[in-house]
Amino acid sequence: MHVVLAGGGTAGHIEPALALADALRRQDPTTGITALGTERGLETRLVPERGYELALIPAVPLPRRPTPELITVPGRLRGTVKAAEQVLERTKADALVGFGGYVALPGYLAAKRLGVPIVVHEANARPGLANRIGARYTRYVGVATPDSKLRHARYIGIPLRRSIAALDRGAARAEARAAFGLDPTLPTLLVSGGSQGARRLNEVVQSVAPTLQRSGIQILHAVGPKNELPPTDNMPGMPPYLPVPYLDRMDLAYAAADMMLCRAGAMTVAELSAVGLPAAYVPLPIGNGEQRLNAQPVVRAGGGLLVDDAELTAQWLMENVVPVLTDPGRLLTMSRAAAEFGRRDADDLLVAMVYEAIAAGRG
Repeated sequence: MHVVLAGGGTAGHIEPALALADALRRQDPTTGITALGTERGLETRLVPERGYELALIPAVPLPRRPTPELITVPGRLRGTVKAAEQVLERTKADALVGFGGYVALPGYLAAKRLGVPIVVHEANARPGLANRIGARYTRYVGVATPDSKLRHARYIGIPLRRSIAALDRGAARAEARAAFGLDPTLPTLLVSGGSQGARRLNEVVQSVAPTLQRSGIQILHAVGPKNELPPTDNMPGMPPYLPVPYLDRMDLAYAAADMMLCRAGAMTVAELSAVGLPAAYVPLPIGNGEQRLNAQPVVRAGGGLLVDDAELTAQWLMENVVPVLTDPGRLLTMSRAAAEFGRRDADDLLVAMVYEAIAAGRG
């Protein structure tokens, strides 16, 4: 069996695709995997690092909303679709699984033309153009949120790395806090604006850090590799404030934390829910509002807080986050609510959907 994955561009598309690839190989180590990508996507690094074949095709950016530019897309897509067809034919693909992004639409069009079974996975509550089109070509559509309106949607969650999906935060806590040099007993706030950081979160957290420390809270803060904060000296006898450029072991960071302050990307929401880590979600104020929609279901379930970017202030953190972090009972309640909403088995559920689509195609 050979499966072609179409999910290049951003980590939000690539990581679920790679988690599916890992799950397919666990099910059958002989399964062939090829990932479609473009020269400018993160997949050029991430896919080979995980040991999978990467086939590059030309990039055709898609407008997120209907614009005059949309009428030029079919002409620009022809060469890309042909390149995707060649990959499907060369690999004798049994299925194409798309995750959105630049390579998904040509992948869907090529698979439709060749009669290759299609599976769609949509991570965001508000699907992009590629997946809205792909969902018209198949009944096999997995989505990350129960609120999705995508055609044929089945709520399965987002395929996650096994280091996250299998994480036992309680069992790993002592090791995790020791790895970061954190106090083993103090309430701990984890802060991250994603792989590149978030200036707004960085500025607010650094301004309020001394007050949080005086409240007995220690802070692990991933500021982003390209962001710099003014030097911070930890006061003797106070809980530590630890700013770092990047966290390459998010499983340990999640295990060390009692609560997180973060953006509301689909992958972040899925990971925190799966491991049962409460969060204060600050949706990115640009785009089409999908980050707010991503966070709303787990917030409604009681597993998190939601605050607009413009309303995130030092005062808001003191009035809303500190009471949670300093109340073990409330932390436990929110953790359980997040975990009940989260899905740890999305990778296996998506594998089953792939097998189902292949069987239906053969039938």
